[in-house]
Amino acid sequence: MLEARRQNADTLRTPEWYKTATRWTQLTFVEDDPVRYDPAFWIDVFKRTKSNAVCLSAGGYIAFYPSDIPYHYVSQHLGDRDIFGALVDAARKLDMHVMARVDPHAIHADAAKAHPEWVMVNADGTPREHWAYPGIWVTNAYGEYNTVFMPEVVKEIVSKYDIDAIFANRWQGHGVDYSEDSARRFKNMFGHDLPVKADAGDPAWQAWLQWRRRVLTDIIAQWDDAVKAIKPHASFIPNMAGSSLMEFDLDVIKKHCPFLVVDHQGRRGVELGWSAGRNGKRIRATFPDRPVVLITSIGPEEEYRWKDAVTAPEEMQLWVNDGTANGLYAWFTKFNGVVPDKRWVDPIADSFHLQAAVEPVLEATAPTAEIAVIDPSTTLRHWAPEERNNGEKHDLGFYHALVEARLPFELLSDQVLTRENLDRFKVIVLANAACLSDAQVEAIRQYVDRGGSIVGTFESSLRDENGKLRKNFGLSDVFGATLVSGPRGIVKNTYIALSGSHPLNEGYDGAERIMGGTRLIDVDVKGDAVTPFLYVPDFPDLPMEEVYPRQEPKGAGVVARETGKGGRAVYVPWNIGEIFWEVMAADHGRLIANAVRWALGKAPRITVEGPGILDLALRENAEGVALSMLNLTNPMMMKGPVRENYPLPAQTVSLEIPDGKSVSKAWLVLSDRAASFNVKDGRAEIAVDSIDRLEVLHVTWK
Repeated sequence: MLEARRQNADTLRTPEWYKTATRWTQLTFVEDDPVRYDPAFWIDVFKRTKSNAVCLSAGGYIAFYPSDIPYHYVSQHLGDRDIFGALVDAARKLDMHVMARVDPHAIHADAAKAHPEWVMVNADGTPREHWAYPGIWVTNAYGEYNTVFMPEVVKEIVSKYDIDAIFANRWQGHGVDYSEDSARRFKNMFGHDLPVKADAGDPAWQAWLQWRRRVLTDIIAQWDDAVKAIKPHASFIPNMAGSSLMEFDLDVIKKHCPFLVVDHQGRRGVELGWSAGRNGKRIRATFPDRPVVLITSIGPEEEYRWKDAVTAPEEMQLWVNDGTANGLYAWFTKFNGVVPDKRWVDPIADSFHLQAAVEPVLEATAPTAEIAVIDPSTTLRHWAPEERNNGEKHDLGFYHALVEARLPFELLSDQVLTRENLDRFKVIVLANAACLSDAQVEAIRQYVDRGGSIVGTFESSLRDENGKLRKNFGLSDVFGATLVSGPRGIVKNTYIALSGSHPLNEGYDGAERIMGGTRLIDVDVKGDAVTPFLYVPDFPDLPMEEVYPRQEPKGAGVVARETGKGGRAVYVPWNIGEIFWEVMAADHGRLIANAVRWALGKAPRITVEGPGILDLALRENAEGVALSMLNLTNPMMMKGPVRENYPLPAQTVSLEIPDGKSVSKAWLVLSDRAASFNVKDGRAEIAVDSIDRLEVLHVTWK
């Protein structure tokens, strides 16, 4: 623990405290913990994991300290104890940073009876009883519970205890509240009745999304102001998902949230391990310099909610390690202070030690990449939060294709398309950024005019920021394509045919055509654009005797052009990202990789050759570069939990050496040894003998 104490010594109780809060333990108390849990065990966990920060349950639904606020329910088992305060003191003796957790999403019956205005109302006018625990009530996140009652709870905790922040779980509400208060306030602001269902085409739904955004953003500011009025160095930190920044006013987040916590605790279903790192990229897409902390659960993250279970050690480590590889700080969470199954302690400690080992290199460097996938907030904002994963399929397909292609990349939010942000990259990818404002379209056009390259697909720029169809693509001149008709689909049994010889259709030797998409747009090609693939006109998929094409290929299936400004543009008029995510056809992955590589216009700055699947993350400073290589190769890669780790054999890293530089040293951070290298044609070729779970290659320049 001495190492953590030294690290925190200069930042304790200062406005900079969060910069050294890099390894978090979260303990979420349950009601009978005051008489059952062993605080000594948890203090030992703080030490064993080298945790330098802790998040502890304080209040909200249940208080674990003696609260004086009316209707702030105190654990019936607390008695004369203060288990929250006792662990705060223990953590402070270890020079740890401390955050108090509150959960305002439910209240007990006495509070609901005394304050019915605190309870969320269903569409039929009835108060909403909790879906999982009868007899308690879901709170109205948009009303006085969060704007009057909870600020008093926050102020009491900050006043009584030596903490650095308040952290809120489940504070954002659970859908539309149909109370008279919400209906009145909403109608006064937007003139609509509350929407009855999530419908992107309903103006009332779109207005409600804006109203919710304003209300929740105001709550962040209100709670943070309340905290800072008592402890100026402290903050309110709202719990978020990777996509949450699209739900708030960015200026308020910038002012009030010095770091961001992402609550995406593990894999579900066929989710891939790189989803952990994607959370960090999504926050950096808007705030590239803001620290991001990723919460990891020790149990499975499935809809059946085995919250007191323990998953396989390798599964926990996969999630933490991929976060580490992509520059996220580590945080594990345990529900219930009683620990009947201790199998999680060693793997979490191992992962946290790994995090500590690479922190010096990662903190001295900043994320960098030649490629950016645009995070399409303007488009995804039209989706209901619970359905947004369907809208993200296009982006997820590109994400996985680029991981498989070993092309390091970042995300860039369409909310911050400034010249400075865009010009960090040589290629930007619009994986169906359907909704873009005129200003966003113009920012991208100017980026291309300055020599940037672009890959776009399907409906990108076909709609304005409100979802209204344009007569043509906003970026028609950039894509070299004009809208003729569509989109149409779902269409089955579609194909695109190779046309001529072009880098985009390389790697398909022996094939005249490959699978197409399921949602199609017909376009005319403009200017000097070429078509490396043509649509094969539709033909039946049954009866089997009728499954053959009736016409020769015609119509652009892929459009490619040199921009004349030093860059290149590729446009794919069908849903290649979405269908790759659903089907994972190798031909689609190859086409995505070919398009991005051709748009890049040169050899990638860094390449890694060898067997297996790696999640690569590139960082640099003036002194050198750091390449994180996370091993994703596993037979359970797409259906967890991972059972065991499969180390990778030797890999070869090829790195472009900047003009005027030469390699001083190539160091394998986790192996803690030098790597052999040679220099040829302006590139350093570096041997990485093997990769267990994670390796970080740190190359410094002379």
